[in-house]
Amino acid sequence: MSAFNMLVVLGSTASGKTKLAVELARMLNGEIISADSRQVYRGLDIGSGKDLDEYQEIPHHLIDIVDPGYEYNIFDFQKDVINAYDKICQKQKLAIMAGGSALYVDSILKGYRLIEVPENIELRTSLAKLSHEDLVAKLHQLKPNLHNTTDLIERDRLVRAIEIAQGELNAKDNINDFPELKPLIFAIKWPREVIRERITQRLKERMTQGLIEEVAQLHKQGVSWETLYFYGLEYRFIAQHLQGQLSKNDCFQKLNSAIHQFSKKQDTWLRRLERNGTKIHWLDGDKAPLNQAMAIIAQLNKSAI
Repeated sequence: MSAFNMLVVLGSTASGKTKLAVELARMLNGEIISADSRQVYRGLDIGSGKDLDEYQEIPHHLIDIVDPGYEYNIFDFQKDVINAYDKICQKQKLAIMAGGSALYVDSILKGYRLIEVPENIELRTSLAKLSHEDLVAKLHQLKPNLHNTTDLIERDRLVRAIEIAQGELNAKDNINDFPELKPLIFAIKWPREVIRERITQRLKERMTQGLIEEVAQLHKQGVSWETLYFYGLEYRFIAQHLQGQLSKNDCFQKLNSAIHQFSKKQDTWLRRLERNGTKIHWLDGDKAPLNQAMAIIAQLNKSAI
């Protein structure tokens, strides 16, 4: 498969990404990498849409890897994706990323390598003696092509920007090379009225499956209401219901409406990704997307020979 070395399956919520990723993995000897920022957490099952029964015999990565409360971030994600990708390739299998969170997916498709830069007390002590103008000059020296000019306004942000720039410079020789990815990107599309029906029906099913009970259990285990708000729409609105701020019916209606709005934002992100030069192969969700995807793969492999 020289035409690509990773498949990426995208689409708005309730579009059927997991189902298609599993079918492709089964057809192409693949393993799935989840690109969902919430599915990494143990116990966030129904609300994050893990749908673990869909995977069956297909190996999957980045699901249930940290406990709730841990501040999983994009640095963790990129590191974990690279590790999973390497393991899959070592087994001579195909990596299939199913996502997910826009920022997380972007960090892989655009191929920039993040590093972790902790607070440098010694550096901060030396910077404390400098004037604001001297700090600006130092940052420009470290990053001549600086784009984020907001870092130049507040002193705290300026110091942190210098700290990061210096850390990146110091770590440059120790950063592992980002894999040479040749992703083949699919995105599932549905008529707007159909995706609206799918979203509402899925939410009804999740409520029946025990979404409210899941959130209540997480809070009972020590996850704060504030943290639950951070875990996204389902957890935010259910947490409000559990605190008596919303009736069950109001909770459902407001949550359903919010998910519809989120779906539109996901579509907007996909279109922007395409406008910015990322090649996306669109699949009609109501017309056997697996067959469409396999036809595209066959054509690409034929052209690569």
